[in-house]
Amino acid sequence: MVVYKIIDIVGVSENNFAEAAKNAVAEAAKTVRGIKRAEIVKLDLKVENDKVTRYRAEVKVSFEIEK
Repeated sequence: MVVYKIIDIVGVSENNFAEAAKNAVAEAAKTVRGIKRAEIVKLDLKVENDKVTRYRAEVKVSFEIEK
């Protein structure tokens, strides 16, 4: 039987949402093995002086629990 764990992580980028999501998965992969799936849950922007300065992607990352 396979069991998966899901964690929430937020990635950021100064360029776009796609890069923010990729950064979230890349950062999770530094400490988590066997990532199988990632789901973007929420996107938001940081705005300063009426300009977008940062893109954020909240991502649910799932991975198989090792036995």
